[in-house]
Amino acid sequence: MPRTEKPKDTAAAFDTSEETFPVPTVRAAPDAAPDTDPLPPERYLDREISWLAFNERVLELAEDPTTPLLERAFFLAIFASNLDEFFMVRIAGLRRRIAAGFAVPSETGMSPTRLVEVLIARAHDLMNRHADLFTDEILPKLADAGIHLVRWADLNEDEHDRLRQLFRREIFPVLTPLAVDPGHPFPYISGLSLNLAVTLRDPDTGKERFARVKVPETLPRFLAVEAKVKRVEAPSASDSALDTGPKSFVPVEDVIAEQLEYLFPGMDTVEHYTFRVTRNEDLEIEEDDAENLLMAMEQELLRRPFGPAVRLEVAEDLPHTIRDLLVRELQISEGDVFHLPAPLDLTGLHLVAELDRPSLRYPAFRPTTHHQLAPVETSEPANVFAAMGRGDVLLHHPYDSFSTSVQTFISQAANDPKVLAIKQTLYRTSGDSPIIDSLIQAAHNGKQVLAIVEIKARFDESQNISWARKLEQAGVHVVYGLVGLKTHCKLSLVVRQEDKGLRRYCHIGTGNYHPRTARTYEDYGLLTCDHDVGADLAKLFNRLSGYAPKAKFHRLLVAPAGIRTGIIARIEEQAARIVQGKEAWIKIKVNAIVDEKTIDALYRASQAGVPVEMLVRGQCSLMPGVPGLSENIRVRSVLGRFLEHSRIFAFAGDDGPEVWIGSADLMHRNLDRRVEALVSILEDDQRAALVENIDLAMDPRCLAWDLGPNGKWTRSNGGGKAKARDLHATYIKRQAKRRAGPA
Repeated sequence: MPRTEKPKDTAAAFDTSEETFPVPTVRAAPDAAPDTDPLPPERYLDREISWLAFNERVLELAEDPTTPLLERAFFLAIFASNLDEFFMVRIAGLRRRIAAGFAVPSETGMSPTRLVEVLIARAHDLMNRHADLFTDEILPKLADAGIHLVRWADLNEDEHDRLRQLFRREIFPVLTPLAVDPGHPFPYISGLSLNLAVTLRDPDTGKERFARVKVPETLPRFLAVEAKVKRVEAPSASDSALDTGPKSFVPVEDVIAEQLEYLFPGMDTVEHYTFRVTRNEDLEIEEDDAENLLMAMEQELLRRPFGPAVRLEVAEDLPHTIRDLLVRELQISEGDVFHLPAPLDLTGLHLVAELDRPSLRYPAFRPTTHHQLAPVETSEPANVFAAMGRGDVLLHHPYDSFSTSVQTFISQAANDPKVLAIKQTLYRTSGDSPIIDSLIQAAHNGKQVLAIVEIKARFDESQNISWARKLEQAGVHVVYGLVGLKTHCKLSLVVRQEDKGLRRYCHIGTGNYHPRTARTYEDYGLLTCDHDVGADLAKLFNRLSGYAPKAKFHRLLVAPAGIRTGIIARIEEQAARIVQGKEAWIKIKVNAIVDEKTIDALYRASQAGVPVEMLVRGQCSLMPGVPGLSENIRVRSVLGRFLEHSRIFAFAGDDGPEVWIGSADLMHRNLDRRVEALVSILEDDQRAALVENIDLAMDPRCLAWDLGPNGKWTRSNGGGKAKARDLHATYIKRQAKRRAGPA
């Protein structure tokens, strides 16, 4: 019977004392000058400040009047959700280290205490800007479009009656009022919960009491009033949704607040206000002491809601008396209190952003099947194995359909009688994942199935535990990776019996096996049955599930032992090529770059005269454009309709560019504390397509943000030219041309 494996010891699995993850040899130029000049001490941008700058760019998308209205609401929700995580993890982590006495100055030289002060002040500014944008601009524009986010006082009596009935039928039964008095201690306020602070008066004694009512997370953030709203203008033929569906919404806390007499009968309601608490929700597990990692994670998840408070959001009209009570009971400082206009918690704007109003959203987009996988004169899916046998397939999601490529690959493997084994890493996936279903089907069909489930994937731990249990019960061999390391690589390996013997079919991606996010995340994936890649994945999976400390790889770079050294070796080779008079350049696309060793290598390459182009979506600690240090480095960021998520590493070479794709960002956690994999791309047209991806974004005509040496990001409008290019729209147009075929 299959069984769940304990995590393997990191030292045994990734022993770097001898030879573990060697990289392909890079010849050092004999005439390259030795590198002796020291780099300036103040050469890094702070990673946490850079993260806030990334979220500010998200906010700028919401502020952009050219962004469709419901997409602006969506970016407001994303900004709020991002900031929640920033406090739960980054601010909480800094505070924890300061309290424990382990905090040290960052690479920028800023003390942890001062850094927290700077971050909190910046967060205050951004949250106020976010709230003002919602109140002053987005709300009125939604109303103009016939979508009304209203308060209780804005509704008529018929609407009040309808919502009162809804309250009694569906809301009241799930509410739990909690009083505060000598017999009722101040209740625990769970993280990210929306709450009502209520002051009550006993009509007999006149004595006032405090109570708290939690708004259950199971309730919608905004309730449909279902009232007929006077149409501002006649609906267009392309926007029939104006005629159907709800058009008016009220915050759920308003409905609860107006029915408090049902919760506190016999008491008079004096006043009520909303507040919200953010807590430290970053998990800590002593894996070396955990006999069963799954059980340890389950126990830690139970403790997550009880972390110390790091932020208190309150309605701006909250009285000082109640604010002081909350500050005291939550043991939070005054500087961590954020006074904001109601309604709080605008992550709930996701509900509004998902309304079926085509004219208020980006134009409709439907992924297409990759041309190498497209069926020929049949409605049935193409045979993915036959397509891979004809050559490597480079997928670019979401433009290339995930469901007709990766999903179909795993599904066909599960049902193909010639397939003997399937091995798969799972970091994040959807709750109703077809990938999980296919793995279960494969086990039922008698195939050997191995799933490396990363149950430490932040904020997806509970779902991953659920998958692990479900897979185990179906007969899948489930392991949780290596102690001290997260398994973040995106790998699938299928072993198939064919006439000439066993053949391995592989998928290596830059994104998760998540069908839903594959429609909105930009990622690459390689489908290949190349012998070297198959042998590499077999070794890597053996290392993750068993004991295989010594392995040589042909087309992979693998962290934690090989990616940093491999990338730095290639950066240094470009400097050597400059000395030799050869073509030299570096083009990198990542979500983040904060690793100091890699940054220093890029600085050295720039000093040698190597042009470096960096496309960085999020955090960037590298200072571009500094004379004498990084004047040959450009850094841009593209945000928009899709989340730029792929990682590409490209370098000039004698026989064309050397190009790698994979799961690793240039961060300490990816390079030192995760199992990551990059794969080299060999086909000329595929390498050219990957390099072009970066070139398109780095073109000044492309809409993007440019990073200055002072850490300030400046949004570019494409030089103000009529031909300003939106990167995502460019790829959608190309896809449409492919779908239309030759003229």
